[in-house]
Amino acid sequence: MTATVEPNLLQPATTWDIFCRVIDNYGDIGVCWRLATELAARGLSVNLRIDDASALNWMAPEGFKDVQVLPYDAPYAPHPQVVIEAFGCEAPPLYLAALAQHHGAAQAQTTRLPVLVNLEYLSAEPYVERCHRLPSLIMSGPAKGLTRWFFYPGFTAQTGGLIREQSLPARQASFDSQAWRTAHGLKTTQCAISLFCYEPAALPQFLNQLVTSAANAEWGPQLLVTPGRAAQAVKRQAASHSLQPTYLNPCTQMQFDEMLWACDLNLVRGEDSLVRALWSGRPFVWHIYPQEDNAHHAKLNAFLDWMNAPHSLRQFHHAWNGMAEALSLPVISPQLLQEWRLCVERAQQKLHSHIDLITQLQEFTAEKS
Repeated sequence: MTATVEPNLLQPATTWDIFCRVIDNYGDIGVCWRLATELAARGLSVNLRIDDASALNWMAPEGFKDVQVLPYDAPYAPHPQVVIEAFGCEAPPLYLAALAQHHGAAQAQTTRLPVLVNLEYLSAEPYVERCHRLPSLIMSGPAKGLTRWFFYPGFTAQTGGLIREQSLPARQASFDSQAWRTAHGLKTTQCAISLFCYEPAALPQFLNQLVTSAANAEWGPQLLVTPGRAAQAVKRQAASHSLQPTYLNPCTQMQFDEMLWACDLNLVRGEDSLVRALWSGRPFVWHIYPQEDNAHHAKLNAFLDWMNAPHSLRQFHHAWNGMAEALSLPVISPQLLQEWRLCVERAQQKLHSHIDLITQLQEFTAEKS
């Protein structure tokens, strides 16, 4: 089968195609959906080409204007301005062949070239600054002749930055955290803790700690558990503790953000929720995606170094992520949370001084087209 390019492909375009393969259906699709919707909010037409869109049924049930969700192997459509392969996935061969033909025709006509971008995973490790914006000329296969550009999100001005919607400050400013807490049965002074995790090594220790802390009727914590692996992990421990957590229903991305803004401590996982926890300005602990060779340990330490995390926060992260199981978790207290909150606020201030990822992507692809 030969891919062909229609004549109108050589016209200037404002369409972006985003490819996403789902590994962790909350994280991969979560990042790509936020990317797609913010691009659309800035006036672009976006096709999200995904191999499993089922999580969008609850994550974004109403969809979003100018974002079209397509199967991963849907036929090549006219003139994408930018093609993003998220997290190292590769567009289907027939699609790449059509894109390469489009690229060649655009070169011959000296018109705007399509840009192929590999949007990488988020990390604070030093290699990110070295590899950000590097080109790779494709020498063989259906995409022969194209250049694939590597674009790295990150936490410094020398990286691609983080997704930050233009509407985010206004949304946060208008949010009524007390109304949210009241609706979820929380007392004004009660410590609300959200749990979104895999199966952390220190979970049993943490749940036992919360049972002890619950004796403080005014401050005693209430655990809000997200559905999926977090809820399953907590329920497996049910026989060994008397804690009575609140099990939450699946929610939209907007509602997830609001939960982070309303809670006193957020235990988050993966990539999308880490970024949202940073923007919330609330204390948080990151359960990083585990890898068999423990490569995630260096990644976690690099992030904690960038945050200039205090000893207690570093110790909690290490135990939570199974790096130091023999260590006891620091006991959650108002004083500890205040120390962690100051750390997060300083990190947030640094991030606000950098250009966000969407703006950088738009500027970069305009430069390369």
